Amino acid sequence: MKTVFVIGSGAMGSGIAQNCLTAGYKVILRDISEVQLSKAAQGIEKSLARQVSKERMTSADKDAALARLTTTTSLLQVSEADMIIEAASEKKDIKKAIFAEICKLCRQDAILTTNTSSISITEIAGVVSNPSRFIGTHFFNPVPVMKLLEVVRGLTTSDETVSIAVAFGKTLGKEIIVSKDNPAFIVNRMLDPMINEAISLLEAGIGSVDDIDRGMRFGLNHPMGPLELIDMAGIDIELAVMEVLLAETGDPKYRPSNLLKNMVRANLLGKKTGKGFYIYHEDGSKEPNPELLGYLK
Repeated sequence: MKTVFVIGSGAMGSGIAQNCLTAGYKVILRDISEVQLSKAAQGIEKSLARQVSKERMTSADKDAALARLTTTTSLLQVSEADMIIEAASEKKDIKKAIFAEICKLCRQDAILTTNTSSISITEIAGVVSNPSRFIGTHFFNPVPVMKLLEVVRGLTTSDETVSIAVAFGKTLGKEIIVSKDNPAFIVNRMLDPMINEAISLLEAGIGSVDDIDRGMRFGLNHPMGPLELIDMAGIDIELAVMEVLLAETGDPKYRPSNLLKNMVRANLLGKKTGKGFYIYHEDGSKEPNPELLGYLK
């Protein structure tokens, strides 16, 4: 495997691209926005430069990695790829439309993967011409730092495809777990209800943003509290996962909190919009979002 085609150049897509570049793969990064692609390429270059400054890689290795990166707004180059990783919006219809189009252009022996954190792998595979080659590769944010890769096997995924995905993940330096195709898989089946409960605690006035996050960090030794974590990952992603869990299981314990729904309605999505449970400043600092105080009284 030599060439990886990554669809989507947001935080996840650009992180996956960077991880693949530093592992020695040629990467074609695709997005519908030239502006977003330019931002992603600059972000990758800046991130690799930090690694050089910390003596974690050489300047020559950085330049070689960047030389393996191509950006495009077209899907045509997907025909060059050995592996295709979709990291677009966490919307089922969007993902299915992307893969339906990809299958008109890609090689029949290419491995097709989606970075979904909750959507059924088996359902997306229904639009794929060779579903045995389709699998979930759930990366974690920030991709170059987080060690885990959750490989998700759909009903029609072949043993060979699972083996290829696991081997690929290991070349990226990841710890691999394999999950059956079940709502939210393994990690998010545990994590997202916990985050939703933390948001419910905030909404009920049981604890402040700072209290809830410090409680998790210092009481359970988590590196981040649940509210700062979902600010980083995207509050809209949390809502999408909880809605999938509720729809797929019918279990009311997965009902999204009202505050979570209203945060998304207000476009308070976390770091990507500059405001979520925290407000993020240009100097890199953050503070609990005071706009929530009046609403939560």
